Amino acid sequence: MKKTFYFLFLTLVLLSSCKYKGESHGRGNADIYIEESYKPLFESITYVFESQYQSADIKDIYCSESEAIKAFLENKTKTLFITRDFTKEEKEKLKKRQIGVRSIKIADDAVTLIVNKENKDTLLTVDDIKRIFKGQDTIWKQTGLKKNLVFDQNNSANFIYLSKLVNYESIGKNVFSVNSNKEVIQYVKEHKSAIGVIGVNWISDKDDSTAMSFLNDIRVVEIAKDVNSEYYKPYQAYIYTKEYPLTRELWSINKGSKAGLNSGYVNFIQGDKGQLIVQKSGLMPANSPVRMIQVRTE
Repeated sequence: MKKTFYFLFLTLVLLSSCKYKGESHGRGNADIYIEESYKPLFESITYVFESQYQSADIKDIYCSESEAIKAFLENKTKTLFITRDFTKEEKEKLKKRQIGVRSIKIADDAVTLIVNKENKDTLLTVDDIKRIFKGQDTIWKQTGLKKNLVFDQNNSANFIYLSKLVNYESIGKNVFSVNSNKEVIQYVKEHKSAIGVIGVNWISDKDDSTAMSFLNDIRVVEIAKDVNSEYYKPYQAYIYTKEYPLTRELWSINKGSKAGLNSGYVNFIQGDKGQLIVQKSGLMPANSPVRMIQVRTE
C-alpha cells in the first residue's frame, strides 16, 4: 500500500513539474518577427511584458515585411507583426497546409516623411511624392540640390507602401535604401537634400529621449491629398480621421496555441496596458475608445 501511495505521489509531482515548465500565456520562449519600422514600439511592449511575466522570454526579430512573412511561411515563427492582414488567397493556401491563422488589427499607423532641419520646403502633396519616387521630380526649387528619397530596407513595409502608391511603376535613380529606420534618420541628419521614409513611432514618444533627439535634427513633412487640400503632419488625430494621407494599419498574425506564450503576447498588446503603449508610441490604438476634442481660437 505504501509503495502504491509513493508511486502515485511521485507521478503527481512529475506531472506538476512538467506543467510548471510548460508554455502558457506568461511562460516559455517565443521568437516574434516584427516589421523593422515598429522597433521602438515593440521594444517598449516586450520590456513591459517581460517585466510582468518574468518566466517569459520574448525574442524580437526585426526585419523587412517580406522577410517576416517568409519566416512565418517557413515555420521559423508562429507570430508576426506587419502592416497588413493576409489576403484571402494566402489564408486559403495556409488552410490547405492545415495551418490556421488568427489575424488581429492592433493599431492605425502612418508612413512619415522627414527632411534635414535646414530644409525649409516641408510641404508635399501625394502627387509630389509619387513624382519624386518615380524620378520625375529630382531638384529642390529653393536650393537647387538633388532630391534623394531614402528607405530603410528593400521590400520593407515603407518601400512597399510607396510602391503601391505608384501602382508598382519603375522608381527613379534618386531612390535608395540603407539598413534601418534609424539609419534613414541619420542619413537625413547628414544630408540637406534627403527625404527619409520612416514609421511614425520613431519620432512620436515624447518620453523617449532617443526619439526626441532625432527631432532636433530633422523636420517632419506635412502632406496634403492634393493642391486644394490642407496639409497635415502624422499626428494621432489625423491618422484616426485619415486626413493625413499616408495611413496604414498594424496587424498581428498568429498561429500559436491559444494557451501558449505567443497568444499571451498578442492578448497583452490587445489589452489595456498594451494599447496604452501603442497610444504613447504615436499610433492610434485599435481597441481604445477615442474622444475627439475640437479646440477653437477666437
